[in-house]
Amino acid sequence: MPLSVIPFTRGVPPAEAFPKAQLAECVHTVLMEYGDEVLQYAPSRGFAPLRALIAQEAGAHEDEVILGQGSLQLLDLLARFSLRPGDLAWVEEPSYDRAVTVLRRTGAQVVGFPLQDDGPDVEAIERRLHAGDRPVLLYLVPDFQNPSGVVLSAAKRRRIAELAQEYGFWVVEDIPYRRLRYRGEDLPTIRDFAPDRTVQMSSYSKLISPGLRVGYFVAPRPLADSMAKWAEDTYVNPSYFNHALIYEFVRRGWMEPHLEFLKSLYRPRLEALLDALDEHFAGRARWYRPEGGFFVGMFLDGDVQADDLLRRAREAGLQLTDGRGFFANGGGDGFIRLPFCALTPEKIREGIARLAQVVGS
Repeated sequence: MPLSVIPFTRGVPPAEAFPKAQLAECVHTVLMEYGDEVLQYAPSRGFAPLRALIAQEAGAHEDEVILGQGSLQLLDLLARFSLRPGDLAWVEEPSYDRAVTVLRRTGAQVVGFPLQDDGPDVEAIERRLHAGDRPVLLYLVPDFQNPSGVVLSAAKRRRIAELAQEYGFWVVEDIPYRRLRYRGEDLPTIRDFAPDRTVQMSSYSKLISPGLRVGYFVAPRPLADSMAKWAEDTYVNPSYFNHALIYEFVRRGWMEPHLEFLKSLYRPRLEALLDALDEHFAGRARWYRPEGGFFVGMFLDGDVQADDLLRRAREAGLQLTDGRGFFANGGGDGFIRLPFCALTPEKIREGIARLAQVVGS
């Protein structure tokens, strides 16, 4: 009998994470109370009640909030608006592979700065700035980073904010995992230190449903105004119906209990993954130990060829993402992103045991 396939690929919620019964109630309310608005063309910024709610949480004005079809669409819009061929766009390394792709599509020169245990090498960033390099933007995932799980330290958040203000670049702060903290305490956001130089992005994909494609950013008013015009000229308006579903879910007071449910669901899966890595990979690899999010990133010791690793993993019934895609400057053969939220603890333990056999063969 062939081995069952264990997917260590995309960071997706499991089906049991979706609040389907509650969303079904929201659908009826949205159609009855907001139907004339959400079924019609509308302004490009998105459903005003949800924008007001997000603005209140962020300490911003609602006109600084733009809603879109997931945060990646908004990153693409921001990149095409702000970057020209040859411009510098800086990222962590490893970084979210789709963000790297979106930035490269503009013709920008994407440069990665190596991750340390507390975020990217800020001293290396400072050296490039002092040498005269001027990025248009620096893209970061400061909380439980995709793909590594690293959390950017408070000191580095403050220093990056200071550098952005001094040298005039945008910090694109992507925080889709911030509310999925299973242990420890929240840190200030970069926007807290430099709201005038930060574009803060997030979505409800990991919190309620990725299929609804509801993302947003919070940006200074002049940039938000320009982006709203670009959005209108690109796709007229995003899905107000989906925005209103999210708004109604939150308005009814369901978000916080749902977050607690998600944490109770995901915490044992993260613990199972870290325990399995300790058991099978001690002395053979290094990895980060996140306190939340969806991912653990692991670097294998020794000389690893990604194509060979991926082939042997497939033969063992494992699906892995090619680690090279997370590295803007090349490399990544020995890097493995391990998403854990969609897998049961039993599947996680079995998968890591198989992976240890693959790496050891």
